[in-house]
Amino acid sequence: MSITYSKVRCIVDLEAIRHNYRLMKKDAGNVVPVIKSDAYGHGLEQVARALEDEGAANFAVGYVREAVDLRKAGISGDIISLLGPVDMDDCEAIIEHDIVGFVGHFETLARLAYKADGRPVRISLKFDTGMSRLGFTREELPKLKAFLRGRPNIVPVMASSHLAVADDPASREITAAQAQVFCEIVEDLRASGFAVQASLANSAAIMGHEGCRLDVQRAGISLYGGNPYAGTEWESLGDDLRPAMQVAAPVLHVHTLDKGRGISYGHTFTADRDMTVAVVGAGYADCYSRGLSNTGWVNVGGVRCPIVGRVCMQMTAVDISPAEAAGVQVKTGDDAWLLGGPGDGRISPQDLADWWGTITYEVFCVLGMNRREYPDT
Repeated sequence: MSITYSKVRCIVDLEAIRHNYRLMKKDAGNVVPVIKSDAYGHGLEQVARALEDEGAANFAVGYVREAVDLRKAGISGDIISLLGPVDMDDCEAIIEHDIVGFVGHFETLARLAYKADGRPVRISLKFDTGMSRLGFTREELPKLKAFLRGRPNIVPVMASSHLAVADDPASREITAAQAQVFCEIVEDLRASGFAVQASLANSAAIMGHEGCRLDVQRAGISLYGGNPYAGTEWESLGDDLRPAMQVAAPVLHVHTLDKGRGISYGHTFTADRDMTVAVVGAGYADCYSRGLSNTGWVNVGGVRCPIVGRVCMQMTAVDISPAEAAGVQVKTGDDAWLLGGPGDGRISPQDLADWWGTITYEVFCVLGMNRREYPDT
């Protein structure tokens, strides 16, 4: 459920997402946009429509429910459910709406075959090549092929796997080993008469591992401007990506904090000088992490200003002395930017993730639960 009770605004630049999609397609050919989890907080239907305009015909989501929502919104191309059918309701939905579900163990296959009752079902076979999470193993191939031959209405149209460390250049040998195992599995399936497309590459592999680019690539975090190689020797590969999300909250109050006075719960910050503080209308109830207390920064008038004291449920105190020193006059009602914003104080997704102690994926997914605006629509 989206947060509707707050004043936090999530501004999504759909043109940035289209730009990033074009970058991914430039060298990788068939790229399927991954728009799971409400398009990483950017809006499922809005992002799908924007990428349709760029020529994307097929999409990947997480759970089956999102795939059904896309069908109901009029998306007619292939929709891949990366988590596949979890229960009988999902199995029925996959059949009814012609969704390509990832299937990675025999219990799900059996459930799907039972529910199908002879009706045709297209699936993607999910293989574990090193993630050690979900998927059939290479050793299970003979049993898997026998199962499928006995149920010709269950039609594998894709084989897929998930890379574990593609975003770590130092672990490129692990990624190459996964690719080798996966390609051997695909060759076995094709030699046995199963005409599957091969899908292995994620955003990091599209950008940095040519050997993982097979028939279908799955672009996720890169679509939204997150650089999977941030902080590594390959960071420059993401230089042309454009962040698509900015988040703003209003200044509720401006006041002086005298030297020696504490602020916010627990007085975890005490002013070491006289300073001016702005109270910003955002907090952990708005998915702005309490972990940013005394650690994060906010862009006020194009200047980065530090958070002082604990982040509260719907308020965060910020020392705006740096903004004042730059000639910015801050008043009630002004925007304070939690992500993005103007000028040199712009806060990148990676900046915020680093202060938060997390990754850009989480920043987007949770902040995107706030009210969204799409200026270019």
